[in-house]
Amino acid sequence: MAQLSDNKALVLGVLAGAAGLSLGTVVYYTRRRTMPHRGQSVPSEMYYGSNDQRVAGASNVSGQADVLDRLGALIQCVSELKDEVRALKSTIPKLHDRVRDELRGRGSVVDGKVARIRAGPPSRATPTRKRRAAGGGSRDGGQRLEEGAESEGGYITAFTDTEEDEQSENEDSEDEVTVDEFSTLLERVDVLHSGTDGDKRECLSILLDKRQQFGQNTAFLWRLVRAYVDVHDITTNLEQKKTHAETGKKVGEEAVKLDPMCADSHQWFAIICGIMTEYETVQNRIKNGYIFKDHLDKAIELKPQDPLSYYLLGRWCYAVAQLSWIERKIAATLFGEPPSATIQDALKNFLKVEEIHPKYSKLNYVFLAKCYRDLGQNGRARKMCDAAVVMETLSKEDEEAQNELDTLVPTLSVC
Repeated sequence: MAQLSDNKALVLGVLAGAAGLSLGTVVYYTRRRTMPHRGQSVPSEMYYGSNDQRVAGASNVSGQADVLDRLGALIQCVSELKDEVRALKSTIPKLHDRVRDELRGRGSVVDGKVARIRAGPPSRATPTRKRRAAGGGSRDGGQRLEEGAESEGGYITAFTDTEEDEQSENEDSEDEVTVDEFSTLLERVDVLHSGTDGDKRECLSILLDKRQQFGQNTAFLWRLVRAYVDVHDITTNLEQKKTHAETGKKVGEEAVKLDPMCADSHQWFAIICGIMTEYETVQNRIKNGYIFKDHLDKAIELKPQDPLSYYLLGRWCYAVAQLSWIERKIAATLFGEPPSATIQDALKNFLKVEEIHPKYSKLNYVFLAKCYRDLGQNGRARKMCDAAVVMETLSKEDEEAQNELDTLVPTLSVC
C-alpha cells in the first residue's frame, strides 16, 4: 500500500501545479479578450477613456508587449506540464500490478528477513517552471508564475513526505519480522534447555551465534547466562568449567545492568555467582555469597511466585547455617558482619517452594528432610524422604537427590 500512497501523492501534486497554471491562463486570456480585433471599430473611450483614465491607458498599452512575452513563457510551462502528465499516465497502468504485489506480500528473503517489493517513483520532467518564474517581470505575471512554482514545490514536498512514510512502513515490517524471529528463538532455546546434554550445548551455540543481533535484549542475555550454567554442569574439564562460569558471570552482570527490574536476570546472575564460589578464594567465596543473597532477594521481590528462587534461597540459608566458627570469623574480619541464617529460615523457604509448586523436585524434599532432622523432627523427615522416593529419577539433579536419600534414610531409621 505504500506504493499506492506514492502515486496518489504524485497525482495530487501534478493537479495542484495544473490548478495554479490554469488560474494564470484564465487571467491572461480574460485580459486578451478585452482587446479589440483588427478592423473593429472601437469607442474612443477604450483607447483614450476619460480624462482621468488616459494616463493609465497609455501605461497599459506600453506594457502589452511584456505581457505577451509572459504569456509565451506561460504557454511553455503548460507544455512542460503536459509532458509530466503524459509520464504519469504511462506509470498508472503499472500501478495496479504493484499494489496487487504489495497486498499479496510478495517479496524476497534477504539475510533472514522478508524484503518487500518497492517500485521506483515514476519519472518526472525537469521542474523548469520554477526557474522561469524566478526571471522577474511585471508584478501580475510574476505572481502567477510564482504560484505555479509553489505548486511544483508542493509536488516535491508531497512526494518526499510519502517516501518517508514508505520507509517508516518498511521499517515497521522489518521490526515485525525481527520480533517473530526473536520469539521463535526464545521458544527453541527454552526447549533445548530442558533437553539432553547435546541439546544444552546446542542451546549455548545458538545463543552465541545470535549474540550480536539480540545482545541488547534482557530476555536474551539471561537465557545466555542459563545456557552457560547448563554447559558448566555437564562439562568435565575443570578449566572449561571455570571458563564457562566466568564468562556467564560477565554476561549476568550485563543483563542486570541492562534491566535492573528483570527478575530472571537477578535469579540467574545469583546462580552463576553461587557457581563461582567453587573456583574462588575464601574471601571471594564469601563475597560471592553476599552477591548471591542480594540478587536472589531482588528476584523474589520482582517475581514472588517463582519456586526456584525460594529453593535457591533455602539452599543458601542451609549452607550459611552450617558455616563453621572459623568461616564466620573470616567473614566478620573481611566484611564486618558475617552472613546470618538459621535452619528455620531454610525450612521456611523449602516449605514455600512446596506451597507454590507441590512436588517441585526430589532435592527440595531431601532438604526438607535434612531441616526436620536437624531440628530433631525425624518423623516429618521420614515423610519427606518417602515423598522423594516416590518421585521418578529423570535428571542429574534427581540422581543427586537419590544419592542423598541413600545416605539420609538409614540415619533416620536409627533415630
